[in-house]
Amino acid sequence: MTPIWGVTDGGRKTTGRDPTVLPATVVYDPALTTSLPADISAASGMNALAHLVEGLYAPDASPVTAVLAEEGIRALADALPRVVVAPGDLDARACALYGAWLAGWVLGTAGMGLHHKICHVLGGAYNLPHAGTHSAVLPFVTAYNAPAAPAAMVRAARALGAQDPARALWKLAERIGAPTSLAQVGLDSGRIPEAARLVVETSPVNPRPVDRAAVDELLRAAYVGRLPGA
Repeated sequence: MTPIWGVTDGGRKTTGRDPTVLPATVVYDPALTTSLPADISAASGMNALAHLVEGLYAPDASPVTAVLAEEGIRALADALPRVVVAPGDLDARACALYGAWLAGWVLGTAGMGLHHKICHVLGGAYNLPHAGTHSAVLPFVTAYNAPAAPAAMVRAARALGAQDPARALWKLAERIGAPTSLAQVGLDSGRIPEAARLVVETSPVNPRPVDRAAVDELLRAAYVGRLPGA
């Protein structure tokens, strides 16, 4: 769904945009996804949610991006618990694919921020699983950015049916069995200072300013994985 490419080489992941990598045709068929294990479905859904949440506060977001991102969050928050409970539920799978389609559209249209830089660094440097890392990090970046992106947080909260989107995302991940901590996906806590440095060196475009101390603190919170604000 996107013109985005990614390459991992020498422990570093880089991404870019080029229309030549955009697929000519994409087939969405819920019947083809029923054999996907529930844990992979759950983590992949959290990955898609990360595209939608970051799309709400991206610097090049538009009113259309915001509407579609909010709708995608709503669809995935509704579908993922149903997919995990009943993997053969085609209505739930179709709703999840609808949310994923919206996430792809948003990702291909709006730039991403701190969350994606963190996940790219962690995946590239430490070979962590892509979707699970997104799941573990998303609630904590959302909490970090909340004071600097109030309009985005209102939309995210509305789509999630909650007052606090960061806490709602964490609770959703826990409910569907997706990772809620970086410890779960295999990060060595001793790597956190190095990871914070690598993230800051990518100069993420983000609504809240980023420095090494802030990223280090954020990563430590994500490593432990307690409910944000608890």
